[in-house]
Amino acid sequence: MAAARKHKRVAASQPGFLPIKSGLDDDGIANLGRRKRVNKNKKKNWNKHSDIQDVEEFLEDVRLQQRATGGLIADKPDESLFFVDTGAKKSVPKPEAVKKDKRSKPLRIDLILQPDSHVPAPKDILAYQRPNAKKLRRMTERAEKMAAMGMLTRRQKLLQLRKTVQPQVKEKPLSSKDPARSFYDLWSAGSPDSADPYYLEQTKKKLVKRPEKLNEKPSILPAVEVIGPGGSYNPDFLSHQTLLLEAHEVEVKKVKAEEKLERKLAINRMDIATEESIFNEQIEGLIEEDEGEEMKEAEDSKDAAIGPTAQPEKKTERQRKREKAERIKELRRKAQRKMLNSRQQLFQLRSIGVDLKQRELRTKARQMKRKAKQEAQKTLPRRLGKLRFQAPDLEVQLSDELAGSLRTLKPEGSILKDRFKSLQKRNLIEPRERAKFKRKHKVKYVEKRAFREIQ
Repeated sequence: MAAARKHKRVAASQPGFLPIKSGLDDDGIANLGRRKRVNKNKKKNWNKHSDIQDVEEFLEDVRLQQRATGGLIADKPDESLFFVDTGAKKSVPKPEAVKKDKRSKPLRIDLILQPDSHVPAPKDILAYQRPNAKKLRRMTERAEKMAAMGMLTRRQKLLQLRKTVQPQVKEKPLSSKDPARSFYDLWSAGSPDSADPYYLEQTKKKLVKRPEKLNEKPSILPAVEVIGPGGSYNPDFLSHQTLLLEAHEVEVKKVKAEEKLERKLAINRMDIATEESIFNEQIEGLIEEDEGEEMKEAEDSKDAAIGPTAQPEKKTERQRKREKAERIKELRRKAQRKMLNSRQQLFQLRSIGVDLKQRELRTKARQMKRKAKQEAQKTLPRRLGKLRFQAPDLEVQLSDELAGSLRTLKPEGSILKDRFKSLQKRNLIEPRERAKFKRKHKVKYVEKRAFREIQ
């Protein structure tokens, strides 16, 4: 508000400002400097003791000048505001030209719809923006740099390679309007398999080939799994005990997993620092070691470092010949041994055959085991997302909770949760968690005026 008043006073005090409305006079300008002393610490006194009528009149006058003339009149040149009347006779247009002008005169409704404001429309920044403009500019700069060096970009190389390779033109089938096509009897008893492809497509006799992958189910589990007989409302004793045993094994596995985690996270008492170990760490490096031991260690290191280096002596010609003869003898001995082993294998054909049969049996056993493992994995949920599938709790009632009739039966579980878990188990959707609400903005606490006044 103060900035608007200051702007108004400065603009009104300038000699070049020409207001269109006569709302501002010398008395009004003189009264701008006066200010009524009112306590405006409270909000209720703002509108009561603040007079902004003069500021609003000034701003409305400025807006009116911008709409009418496209800017302030004081800033306009004299040529745009005045003209010199030389008294020259105006040329009388010909009647044909008058007729043409009348014909080309716009309609009244078009004149009403035209804007009467001289204020230019705001610049649409989004119209000048281009997606990935920075990336495209870098790509063009790199292409220009490579062109200056006489090199081609990867895109240009691919385009040249595509031009050199001649594409294979497929033969188009004859259209239904082509006179050279073959005709057939529509009302014949035989099937029109020999008809043109257009007829088969229009009559829906030629279907789109469905990919075989779409026919495979992601899991072999049934859509609805029926609970065992022990889950009935009035089961027999053995079936109910079997179901209780199954639920007991599930709970035992959970307890063992928790105990294993606690053991891994348990603190080892031997690793806890004692007062003695803390004191030894604090005084480490402060107490000087025995000088005699230091001297002894220095002498040992000096003796070890200054020892004579062993240099190999140069071999004589006789030694080289002897080593060569020994190498030749060793190679001949290995060749003879290999030939002898191959001859001995002729007498071991029976044992070799037994070994091959045992190896084949082991290979078949591994293949069967691998196939059984793959079949077992088909019934298990796969890892489709970042979360693992958590099996739902087994719905079971204790012996004292069993109901004798459907009328006294208590409902358990949820059909919606059961279907949701079934979709996850059959690999149709990934396991999910409930979305957590996260507040975007911080909560701001404001004391009300009534409470502040009480304080």
